[in-house]
Formats: sequence, structure tokens, C-alpha cells
Amino acid sequence: MNQLSNKRWIRLIPIVFITYSLAYLDRANYSFGAAGGLAHDLNITAATSSLLGALFFLGYFFFQIPGAHYAENKSAKKLIFYALILWGLLASATGLISNVSLLFVVRFCLGVVESAVMPAMLEFLSHWFTKAERSRANTFLILGNPATVLWMSIVSGYILNALGWRWMFILEGLPGIIWAFIWWKLVNDHPKEAKWLDSEEKATLNEALQAEQKELKSVKNYGEAFRSKTVILLSIQYALWSIGVYGFVMWLPSIIKSAPNTSIVATGWLASVPYLLACILMLTVSYFSDKWQNRKLFVYPFLLIGAVCFYGSYLLGTSHFWLSFILLTIAGGAMYAPYGPFFAIIPEILPRNVAGGAMALINSMGALGSFVGAYIVGYLNDLTGGYGASYNFMAISLFLSAILTIMATKQKKKGDVAEETNVPFQEL
Repeated sequence: MNQLSNKRWIRLIPIVFITYSLAYLDRANYSFGAAGGLAHDLNITAATSSLLGALFFLGYFFFQIPGAHYAENKSAKKLIFYALILWGLLASATGLISNVSLLFVVRFCLGVVESAVMPAMLEFLSHWFTKAERSRANTFLILGNPATVLWMSIVSGYILNALGWRWMFILEGLPGIIWAFIWWKLVNDHPKEAKWLDSEEKATLNEALQAEQKELKSVKNYGEAFRSKTVILLSIQYALWSIGVYGFVMWLPSIIKSAPNTSIVATGWLASVPYLLACILMLTVSYFSDKWQNRKLFVYPFLLIGAVCFYGSYLLGTSHFWLSFILLTIAGGAMYAPYGPFFAIIPEILPRNVAGGAMALINSMGALGSFVGAYIVGYLNDLTGGYGASYNFMAISLFLSAILTIMATKQKKKGDVAEETNVPFQEL
């Protein structure tokens, strides 16, 4: 099994990481474009800019579940291939637009195209990695999020400084189109299709994955899974969590640039710091979550830390920029740390025929939270002329998210998902 594990990790994880990284690049660089001249050149107010940033997530909301269904029943490989090409074209098109109405359309369509990627990728990984490996595999996928913002913050700062926001969007959209063909060449939907595994390795992996499924009583359809209390609570939890994450992602560059004597290049370097911490924490947390087979312990404490740090930044105010920035850095890292364990929960309590759909539902609720976070944080910043109110808003959202995590993953002897699937709830 060690040889098999090495082959899967070495072959698939870099591909998965790069693919999601490119998706996240085209999602997150809008915040730099807005701070680097887009809003000024197109006469976009702060409130309109926040709506444009948030509109992506409204499009992202609608096609999560259909994407997961297609990935499980048809092909994640094909779905992601076409998504890569389309989102690269749409992202590059952002650099060619001079009309705000068209920008609204492009941002919404970009969200629609990317909506299938996350659930399809999670479904794809569940075909290749076992329960004991899933938190780490998920983390390497989602690591594309902070890792991308880390290097994108620096590179975008230099491109903006040298070429302007239009070329930033054009140049950062092209890699997705090129990568689509590399993805198609290298990836297989299922182990049985992989020529780089021998028959014994395929059989061993298939037996391990099938054994996990046999422990779970079949759930008839998505409706039954969606009505479970755990799925409902985790959906609300992820929406609140995403308010904090995307309020932070979309507005951090503008928050930093508001400091005295801060250039766009310096903004890029400073904005990368929280994501460096996030990468370190995500890898560490996922390792121990898999080692101890405990999910809850590696989710809610980090959300509480994020809430406390946002509130601390509010108390410090704008007069103590560097102390506030340190707290924001910790908040950013803490918010990202639990992603791997969190997305390992559902495949461990629901069978494969509905697990992908349940993860898609949770992720789609996260998209709504992202929409609310990106929009309301921008609205509060514009309304109050500062960032204190939005810090409080994100702190409260993360605190409630932590409480819901505890409620959704508490040990159960009867009821809800454990009762539906005939599997005793371990300490998740």
C-alpha cells in the first residue's frame, strides 16, 4: 500500500493543486484589480465594487449540485477540462472591458463556470484516497486557495505597477486555458482507468474504498441526505465561515493600501503574509487530523481564534496599523487552517451516491456566505469610512460558525445521520 500511496500522491496531488490554484487566481485577483485602478478607471464606487466582487459568488451558488452530480455519474475530468477553458477566457475578458454592465455579466458568468470545480474535485479525490488520507488530500486541493493568493498578491502587484490592471487580468487568465489540455492528458476519473497503476495496485485501492462504502447504509437520494440535521448545520456553518474568509480576501488589499505611504507593490507583499501562515497551518492541521482521526478538534478552535483576532483588530483601530495587521494575519491563517478536516466530514458519514451532492450543497451555501461577506464588508467600509464595523461583522460570523461546528459534529448515539446510515458517530 505504501508504493500505491506514493504513486497517487506524486501523480495526482500536484495536478489537483495547480488546477484549483488557477481557478482561485481568476477568482481572487479582482480585489487587486479594484485596488490597482479598475474602480477608478471605470468610475466604480466602493459599494458597486463590493457588489462586483460579490457577484461572482452568486453565480457560483447555482451550479454546485448539478456539477457534483455530473462529476459522480459522468466525468469530473471532462467537466473540469471545459471549466478551465471557459474561466480562463472570462478572466482574460475582464481586462478588455470598459463597460460596467458587461463587467457584471462577466463576473457572474465566471462564478457559474467555476461553481462545479470544488465539488467535482472533492468527488474526484474521494475516488482515489481513503478515509485515513482524505483530510490531507483535501488540504492539498484547497491549499491552492491561500498559496495562490500568496504568490498572486506579489505578482499582481508588480504587473499592476508595470502594465496596469487590464494586462493583469489578461495575463492571469491565459494559464487556465493552457492547463486544460495538460489536465486532460494526465488525469483519469477512476483508478481502473489509470495505466500508471498495475492490476494489483488497482485492486488494493478498490478494495479499500469499497470496504469504506460497505460500512455506510445506502441513502436513497439527495433529498434524504439534505434533510439530515448534520448537513443542514454544516451548510449554515460554512456560510458563516465564508463570510469571514471572503470578506477578508476581497478587502485585505484595500485595507492595507489605506495605510499611509503604502504602494501597490508593498500592498502585494504585505497581503501575501496571511496566506503564507495559512499554508503552514493547513498542512499541519490536516496531518494531525488524519493521524488522530478527529475532525471537530481541528475545525472550531481555529474559527474562534479568527473571531478573536478580528475583534482585536477592531479594538486597536486604524491608529495601530502594524498591531492590527499582525492580528489580521493570524485571523487569515486561522480561517484557512480547518478546510481539510472540514471537507473530510461528509464522505465519512454519507455514502458515495449522495456525499458529493451534500458537499456541493454545503459549498453552495458557502458561496452565499461569500457573496454576503464580500458585499457587506465593502458596504460597511463605504458606509462608515473605516474598517471597524466590518471587523466586528466578520468576528461575529466566525464565532457563530465555531458554535455550529460543535453542534453539528458532537458525538451522537442516535439520531440524524448516524441513524440514517446505521453508522455510530465517532468523534468527528
